[in-house]
Amino acid sequence: MKNNKTYKKQFILLSILLVVLWFVNICLGSVSIPFQEIFYILIGEETSKESWQTIILNFRVPKAITAILVGSGLSISGLLMQTLFRNPLAGPFVLGISSGASLGVALLILGSSFLGGSLLSLVFSNWSLAIAASLGAFLVLSAVIIAANSVRNTMSILIIGLMFGSLTSAVISVLAYFSEAEQIQQYLFWSFGSLGNLTWEELLVFFIIYVIGIFGTFMVIKPLNSFLLGENYAKSLGIHIKKSRNIILLITSLLTGVATAFSGPIAFIGLAVPHIAKMLFNTSNHKILIPAVIIIGAIVLLICDTIAQLPSSEYTLPINAITSLFGAPVVIWLLIRKKKIYV
Repeated sequence: MKNNKTYKKQFILLSILLVVLWFVNICLGSVSIPFQEIFYILIGEETSKESWQTIILNFRVPKAITAILVGSGLSISGLLMQTLFRNPLAGPFVLGISSGASLGVALLILGSSFLGGSLLSLVFSNWSLAIAASLGAFLVLSAVIIAANSVRNTMSILIIGLMFGSLTSAVISVLAYFSEAEQIQQYLFWSFGSLGNLTWEELLVFFIIYVIGIFGTFMVIKPLNSFLLGENYAKSLGIHIKKSRNIILLITSLLTGVATAFSGPIAFIGLAVPHIAKMLFNTSNHKILIPAVIIIGAIVLLICDTIAQLPSSEYTLPINAITSLFGAPVVIWLLIRKKKIYV
């Protein structure tokens, strides 16, 4: 175990790294903007070109903020699932919430020919995909919570979540089979994940839900620490197992659902970041792990997004591909080097 001074130094260094990466992220893009001009835009000064101000304030800054919210939100969800199920391979998508969001989007895009998805898209404009994904995630969440109250074994909830995921994947496959190539392509692009499509209004909605989820996470630190030693130990500490479990499931669903709704399904982050945080901080105490995971998750996704932009190129790679290509080898190396997972 490390002392509080060591933790404080680590948090300070990670926070500085986060700020630097955020600034680097908004400096990169297909349009080259001088460093000095970016600084002037951020502090509210006038710039040489009005178009530069539009690019920075309406596209790059929202995208960088989205990366922070998605990275930290999915990472916290992964930590909650790994603790609840006491399984190092559990991630934010094991409950089927992401699959439910994907089903909602699939019904909107792939089912548009016979479900009126095109009309719905016109009515809700830019919000259509987010609304469809949120509804799909909410339906699966409701089913999982109902199932959670009907079973005693926590592992049964994990299996139920995986079954919901398989069921929604089957429905999506059927929809894709009867869809046109253009619709399949549109759904495929959404499934690649994207951080750069949010307006400030959408980002505000995302942020409000994110804050509710993070606040709830800090409220369940005691149950999370007690779950590390099993449900019987948690009961001996006076923890209400079913109530705490439902709250954790709800928080995970909120964070995972809103991230998937606004940015698409983004792999790896929720699974890997909790392990990286445990190895860096050498602790299983959620009082330390939660803020650590929030910062590291934001840092990792900012790095992946910076790589995805292919600096000085007009092309942007799918963020999903980068998170896997960049992250999976890092986790394998960390696990081999450490030879121990703190669960």
